[in-house]
Amino acid sequence: MSGKALRKPKLLSGGNPQIAKADGDEPVQVYIDAMPGWKSDTGASLDPIPPVASKDKNARYFHIHEGDALDEAQIRKWVKQASKLPGWGQA
Repeated sequence: MSGKALRKPKLLSGGNPQIAKADGDEPVQVYIDAMPGWKSDTGASLDPIPPVASKDKNARYFHIHEGDALDEAQIRKWVKQASKLPGWGQA
């Protein structure tokens, strides 16, 4: 970024913030802060919460590496849970 403060983005019809392309953490944080509550609240909605923590308390990760044994039943449960969250599966 060039040191200019980013202005609050407008929301597009799907509810996602529209921001200009930029580098670094600042535009990412502006994007996350501008997301409607129902979208930003879904990072911790899965049970059990995926195992890998993030700097953002609302984001979790699950890493898959070639050769790893997968708990296919758990992955299926997470996908089912995620599909019921607001904003998923709506065209």
